[in-house]
Amino acid sequence: MIEMRVAGIALDAMTRSPIVLLKDSTERRALPIYIGQEQAKAIMGALENQKPPRPLTHDLIVNILEAWNMTLEKVIIHSLQKDTFYAALILQQGENKKEIDARPSDAIAVALRTNTPIWVMEEVIADASIPVDRDADEAEQEAFREFISNLRPEDLIKRFGTDS
Repeated sequence: MIEMRVAGIALDAMTRSPIVLLKDSTERRALPIYIGQEQAKAIMGALENQKPPRPLTHDLIVNILEAWNMTLEKVIIHSLQKDTFYAALILQQGENKKEIDARPSDAIAVALRTNTPIWVMEEVIADASIPVDRDADEAEQEAFREFISNLRPEDLIKRFGTDS
């Protein structure tokens, strides 16, 4: 799993649909997830530390967690099936842990309100992420190709030994 953070909300140029954009710690990969208008407002409100006069749905969830001494340990975006992302809230209450199915947009909105880490499975990133820094990716690939082209069997034997 790779920890990611919310980089912001964008609008799809064609459909004008909101997209939450997650980025990894190196800011080399971004994961765009299409979300609804209300979830976009909830995420933006959390990013901007807005406090509504009355609790909205995600604030209510946080209040319930606090009232029952539960903590949101992490959010995991674990799969992508037919263009739909799936997530889980990992809750803890004392020694008990529970995994609750959630839409990624709702999970992210709650995570932002509780300063909880957001994790994404490597398979999801491999399937749906977009490169942010193509130059750095190409430089890394070139460095790896150079390393491989200069690698000699003796170097491997010296480093790892033999199985005799």
